Amino acid sequence: MGRLTGKTAYITGGASGIGRSAAQLFAREGARLCVLDLSEDAGNVLVADIRRNGGDAVFAVADITSEDSVTAAFEKGHGAVGSTDILLNCAGGSSVRDGSIVDAPIEELWRVMQLDVLGTILACRAVIPAMVEKGGGSIVNMSSSVTMASVPGIDFYTAAKGAVSSLTRTLAAQHAASRIRVNALAPGVTMTERVLQISGGDVSRFPLSQKQRLGPALPEQVAAAALFLASDDAAMVTGVILPVDGGASSW
Repeated sequence: MGRLTGKTAYITGGASGIGRSAAQLFAREGARLCVLDLSEDAGNVLVADIRRNGGDAVFAVADITSEDSVTAAFEKGHGAVGSTDILLNCAGGSSVRDGSIVDAPIEELWRVMQLDVLGTILACRAVIPAMVEKGGGSIVNMSSSVTMASVPGIDFYTAAKGAVSSLTRTLAAQHAASRIRVNALAPGVTMTERVLQISGGDVSRFPLSQKQRLGPALPEQVAAAALFLASDDAAMVTGVILPVDGGASSW
């Protein structure tokens, strides 16, 4: 029996990167899945692959920065696979426009706040009432090691992910009585398609990578940490920001 057998998991940003690796892993561990992403083509390809391998998954297109879009996507998922036991918020990300707080265009601040902070809030709003009704659940948000490792030059992204960490802790405190666990992952440099594209295949150009004594992470390694927090193995873990960064935030 898989570690998520009998559970229904929703993954935002699930069609690529860490989200895709997590969707594949969660399906192998027995979860019924709803993959939410803005890319309909990539989402449908992923879901078809999961089904071919014996998994149970549906795709719902979602603009994570739009409340109407998020609501519609979760409603579609509820009708297809059931209400939410697990939410993994993977949608988000920085861009090359970020930089020093005195130089980066302010439009980048609003972009990353909408994507990383508002998107996380909207997804949590969509699932918490159902989790309360079901008697519990697990929410795993996506912060970043840059909030712990003092990495210069991506100030807006750092601020947004710091907000996600703070939100995670306060939601954990508010909903513990309802048996809803809320934790976050804080990955370091991870070898996703987006990171490889931005770096031109050389992740050593990122300042954070210089601190990762174990080297850059693979998406499936971050997904494995997400599985732990999502599963009943972490039944007594809530309010934790778990670094998955090769030790970058430890020194």
